[in-house]
Amino acid sequence: MDVQKPKVLVGLSGGVDSSVSAALLLEQGYEVIGGFMKNWSNCEWRADRRDAIRVAAKLGIPCMTFDFEKQYRELVVENMFQEYAAGRTPNPDVLCNKYVKFDLFVKEADRLGCQFLATGHYVRIENGRILTGADPNKDQTYFLWAIPKEVLPRVLFPVGDMLKSDVRKKARELGLATAEKKDSTGICFVGEVDIREFLKERIPEDPGEIVTTTGEVVGTHEGIAFYTIGQRHGLQVGGGTPFYVVDKKTELKQLIVSSNFHPTLFKNHLDAYASNWFRRPVVGDRVFARVRYRQPLQLCTVTKMEADTVSVRFDEPVRAVTAGQSIVLYAAIDYDGPDREMLGGAIIL
Repeated sequence: MDVQKPKVLVGLSGGVDSSVSAALLLEQGYEVIGGFMKNWSNCEWRADRRDAIRVAAKLGIPCMTFDFEKQYRELVVENMFQEYAAGRTPNPDVLCNKYVKFDLFVKEADRLGCQFLATGHYVRIENGRILTGADPNKDQTYFLWAIPKEVLPRVLFPVGDMLKSDVRKKARELGLATAEKKDSTGICFVGEVDIREFLKERIPEDPGEIVTTTGEVVGTHEGIAFYTIGQRHGLQVGGGTPFYVVDKKTELKQLIVSSNFHPTLFKNHLDAYASNWFRRPVVGDRVFARVRYRQPLQLCTVTKMEADTVSVRFDEPVRAVTAGQSIVLYAAIDYDGPDREMLGGAIIL
């Protein structure tokens, strides 16, 4: 008697990671359906879809296309414009994962009768815990803190315990068309764009002064929305020592600049909101944190926990803590070990 194979919907992006994920799931005995998500009508989406279809054909699996562009614009892009217009710097990849890949895509898995869904993220799940990917240079837990906890039992990350070099090697061995394809960069699904020009499509220029921390006016800017904390390039301010954005005075339309080592650029503590926890910390817990992707883990103490807010104090001052970005917390055990548990995160105030 045939035993029915577990059915999985895998997100085929047209990249090597998702391609190898689908191949590994087949090897593990799953019935695999490929799903290409069209979220943005840019120059690359047709080529990416073609690559996804080629991989699916090579593996002998169906590949369906899901058009989520309307929802992506409403839930991700609109938020991005609103946050930048308010002087904050959002992380669209976090919202894309929350609302698209691990919500809308889950609903498609349900519709197709799939018990599982999978993506090519470098992340691992073990006993209901989210762990960092085995490749420290590719770990993507930072972008997954906001996904619904209840979907975890159904999520598979087939390449999470692999190095990127081994993923490419596997793709070559299988003759997949995406084996040598470069990694995508830029805004999730939108791609590589000049962020300032992209924002100007919706946010009008609103010039103001560029002022040093000592009160000297050293130039003008096009609008606070187009700059972020820690930014150096694009200020167009002459002089000897390079200037960095250390603060924004939105009400005065002033961009505050100083050297890369000015105390204003470093924070000992932060508050964050809209938290989501896979394992909720408590006040007094010693944890590690990241306030941007690939930042070395920072040791800190949880100083406040309320309904959906969290506050932490860092052991050492942290550079360029930016409102709108994410703080992601990790368990502070086995610091040098490979099994770092991601606890959850929040949006920096």
